[in-house]
Amino acid sequence: MTNRAIRLHARNDLRLETAPDPAPGPGEVRVAVRAGGICGSDLHYWADGGIGTIRVREPIILGHEFAGHVESLGPGVTGLAAGDVVAVNPSQPCGACRFCDEGQPHHCLHMRFTGSAMFLPHEQGGFRDRITVAAGRCARLSPGTDPARAACAEPLAVCLHAAAQAGDMAGKRVLVTGAGPIGALCTAVARARGAAEVIVTDLQDATLAIAARMGATHTVNVASEPQGLTAEEAEKGRIDIAFECSAAAPAIETALRCLRPRGTLVQVGVAGTTPLPLNLMVAKEIAFLGTHRFGPEFAEAARLIDEGLIDVGPILTHAFAPEDCEAAFATAQDRSQAVKVQIRF
Repeated sequence: MTNRAIRLHARNDLRLETAPDPAPGPGEVRVAVRAGGICGSDLHYWADGGIGTIRVREPIILGHEFAGHVESLGPGVTGLAAGDVVAVNPSQPCGACRFCDEGQPHHCLHMRFTGSAMFLPHEQGGFRDRITVAAGRCARLSPGTDPARAACAEPLAVCLHAAAQAGDMAGKRVLVTGAGPIGALCTAVARARGAAEVIVTDLQDATLAIAARMGATHTVNVASEPQGLTAEEAEKGRIDIAFECSAAAPAIETALRCLRPRGTLVQVGVAGTTPLPLNLMVAKEIAFLGTHRFGPEFAEAARLIDEGLIDVGPILTHAFAPEDCEAAFATAQDRSQAVKVQIRF
C-alpha cells in the first residue's frame, strides 16, 4: 500500500510523494493519519525555506499537528489497541539532559520535534498516510472523537502552557492580541479558566468572528477601529493579563498600554528581533513572560477536546485532500479567510 507524504524539497517546492512505511518495532505503533493541521512554522518552511536561522537542508515531510487511528502495534505495547483514536505528541525530549532532569523536557537540549528542520537529518513529519511512532507519544481519545478535532491537541497544548505562565485567571480581564489559531485557542482557555472578560484584537473581521465563537466577550478590529481599545488604556490600563499572539510590535505596545500596573503579558507569538517600549514596561512594573511549547499539557489538551470541555470546532475553517496540498498551504497563508487549515488523509 502506497504511503503518500507531503514533502518540502526547497522554498515553494512542495510535492506529494511516497514515504517509507516501516512496521512498528518494540514499543511502537503504526498510526493511520486522518488529519493534520498546517501550522505557522509549516508555512515559514514552505514560503521562506526556513524559520529564522533554521534552514531546510534536505527534503522534509512537514506537519506536527496530527491525529488518526492506531493501525497496528509492535511487540510489548499495552494501553492501546488497533482502531483507537490517537493524537500524536510531536515532542521527543532526550530524557537525559539537565533540563529533562530538572522536569523541563520542553527545554530539552536535544529535542527532536516532528516535522522540524532544526537538526540534520531533519525530523520527518506527520503529513502522510501512515507513520510509525513510539506508543508513549500517543494520547488515546474516545472512539467517537473526530480525529480532525484531536489533531488540535498540539496547538491547544501550547495555549494551556501559556495559561500556566499567566497564573490564575478567575474573574480577570484578559486581552488576546491576534485571532489566529493560537489566539482563538487562548481565548477558549481563558474563558474555561474563569476569565470574566476576554477582549480579542485582530486586523481581520473573519478571524474575529471565529474568536467570538471561541468565547471572546468583545472583539476589536484595530485596522477599522483604531480607537477601539481607548477605554482599556484609561487610568493606566484596565487589563489584568494579556496573551500576545501576533508578535507584531504595534500589538505588543497596545497590549502594554492596556495592561494595568503590575499586569502580566504572556508573549506567545514569536518573530525576530522586535522593539519593545521598555519605559512603559518598567513604569508599570509589567511581568513580561515568554512561553515555549508544552510538556504534560499535551495529554490535558487531548482530554479537554475528548470531553468536549473546549470546543475546537470553530477554528477548523478549511480542509483539503493531500493532492491539493499547495492550495491548502496558500489558503492557510490567507489570514482574511482561514484560521486552521487541515489536510485530511
